Amino acid sequence: MAATTNPILSSQCKECFIKTYQLIANRLALSINIQDELWSYLDHLVAKNGISSPEIQRELSLKLSSLTGISDFFETEKQQSNALAAELYADWKPRVLLARNPLNIALRLSIAGNIMDYGANSSFSVTDSIGKALMANFAIDHSKELFSRIKSAKNILFLGDNAGEIVFDKLLIEVINQQNITYVVRGGNALNDATLTDATDVGLTDIVPVITNGYNAPSTLLNKCSDEFKNAYQLADLIIAKGQGNLEGLLVENDPRIFFLLMVKCNAIAKTLGVEKGSFIVANKLLAKQPGRTTESTYPND
Repeated sequence: MAATTNPILSSQCKECFIKTYQLIANRLALSINIQDELWSYLDHLVAKNGISSPEIQRELSLKLSSLTGISDFFETEKQQSNALAAELYADWKPRVLLARNPLNIALRLSIAGNIMDYGANSSFSVTDSIGKALMANFAIDHSKELFSRIKSAKNILFLGDNAGEIVFDKLLIEVINQQNITYVVRGGNALNDATLTDATDVGLTDIVPVITNGYNAPSTLLNKCSDEFKNAYQLADLIIAKGQGNLEGLLVENDPRIFFLLMVKCNAIAKTLGVEKGSFIVANKLLAKQPGRTTESTYPND
């Protein structure tokens, strides 16, 4: 995994910002005047120094909320994603428990669920993503090291990403079957990322403690997070971070405790990691610096 000294990708991400918010604007039939005000604000944000892509997403959402009076632009999509994932969970859980390597299959399903991202895609097929993830040789694969650290960890912090996807995380947590896991959701509405409401709706709160990171951006930005989250972060000896947003916020930390689990959905992140767009990865930045470790295979045919 190629290291990056510049986590601020805002200029590269402008096209995706426009794509995401144009879809929202079209769905809400927003006036040209409102759209022009939003694009002008986007230009202002991208031109600022020291602002990250997740922060731009947050500021755009807040701006659009102030212009429309709508606080959650993906409320329906999040509910639909949770319902769809619940159906797939019911189908896959018994199959996972009967697999030769349940932990590996549950991990792959969790990463497959990362496709459920309306901030990156207007439509997607979770079933297709599952099929690909189950058979793929991951572009970066540190899963064996992750499995080893899961066994020895005293405190695991699991950073969630999208609604719907969190149902597959729930299955992975059940397969891990340890009492030392704390799950984290966003501190408020952030695109279609999971909130405490979603975690409650899908039953995550029934199996593990769930906290918020205290910030309503589609990422984990340590300097913006709540004291409760920062305390949990400091206590963890293993951190599982799902999705591109969490990677954008935490890659610069150079923290050997973090394993990033995601599907690479854009060229900017692909270039940062040195992989192809569409790749699946389980990546630890420290391990990536060791020769011969970045393409290690697990068990794609389990």
